Amino acid sequence: MSMFGSIMSKIFGGVSASAQAAAPHASETPSVSTAAQGQDGPTGSASGAAAPSMSGAPSPVAAGPSGAGQANVDVGQVLAGLAAKKGQELDYKRSIVDLLKLLDLDSSLQARKQLADELHYTGDKEDSATMNVWLHKQVVQKLAENGGKVPDDLRHA
Repeated sequence: MSMFGSIMSKIFGGVSASAQAAAPHASETPSVSTAAQGQDGPTGSASGAAAPSMSGAPSPVAAGPSGAGQANVDVGQVLAGLAAKKGQELDYKRSIVDLLKLLDLDSSLQARKQLADELHYTGDKEDSATMNVWLHKQVVQKLAENGGKVPDDLRHA
């Protein structure tokens, strides 16, 4: 999974029950029903067979990172909840390193360079301070673009 995909998964995948209500059945496992299939007859006719049905499967749109089921997820609330459980003070509102640590993701320079590549950073990746500021702003912007409700203190940190 991509670094940004992991960020999305940690924030949008670990949503509270109130946000889950926006995406019903998103956590259910699809089950394939073959009960309607007919027996194989000597004619080989497919008329007695029915296509498998997917029951309990989430809509592909609601399951994707930019799906409607993730709209209005309060990113600030999710991150604050994680921070409260973390037990260490992290400056995740301004620091990409601390944001990644909060999400239990790799915050190494190599991982941040990978994230920079994914987000099409064109600056000097050896200037990690500048890259880190850019990465934080881009991640916050992309979270908003993908349906997250991002508070101003994250956007303008």
